[in-house]
Amino acid sequence: MRKHPAFLLLESASPLQTIHIQAAQLYGMMRPMALKATICKATLQIADMDRNYYQDHVLTIARHPSETDERMMVRVLAFALHASEGLAFGKGLSTDDEPDLWQKDLTGSIDAWIDVGQPDDKRIRKACGRASKVYVYCYGGHASRMWWDQIADKLERTRNLTVKAIAQGSSKAIALLAARAMQLNCTIQDDQIWLGDNKETVQVTMETVKALSPSAY
Repeated sequence: MRKHPAFLLLESASPLQTIHIQAAQLYGMMRPMALKATICKATLQIADMDRNYYQDHVLTIARHPSETDERMMVRVLAFALHASEGLAFGKGLSTDDEPDLWQKDLTGSIDAWIDVGQPDDKRIRKACGRASKVYVYCYGGHASRMWWDQIADKLERTRNLTVKAIAQGSSKAIALLAARAMQLNCTIQDDQIWLGDNKETVQVTMETVKALSPSAY
């Protein structure tokens, strides 16, 4: 019977080499497998009277293993607020080179770069250099306010940046709508926002922390 190459390697190794080989084999056997994204589906009905936009979207949402219900639903909310045919989810948490959502024109230039959470100032400045408009939807109550206080001065000169803070009660409430398969509706009128399913509807409250400069429109 032919011996497996691994056994042949052990037979010819010195005692110290044998220890290293066995340790390497053990590490290979015990190394944890990379966790895959969870795929969620959502049918989102949007009635945005402020933009005169009425459309249904079927969304496929790749949820990063570390992403919470709250963060995922803030992404869905951001999609509803900016919905258009060209809007798409980016890789977000999985890479530094793509936002949570973005919209490109026919040439590939980025019209809108949208992040959620508390990105650092370097990421935001880089985004402002790549996209015509950048939006950040932060959440988390006091932690979110502390985040903005620490970076606000560094972003004072960014003219194409909008930052909006979602009230903690609102982000927690829409998190309860999260599921692997969702039927959602979003209504927007006079800057009032409602997001819900066929059982619950949440009125979403947010404030503008930093607004686009008029020259960015």
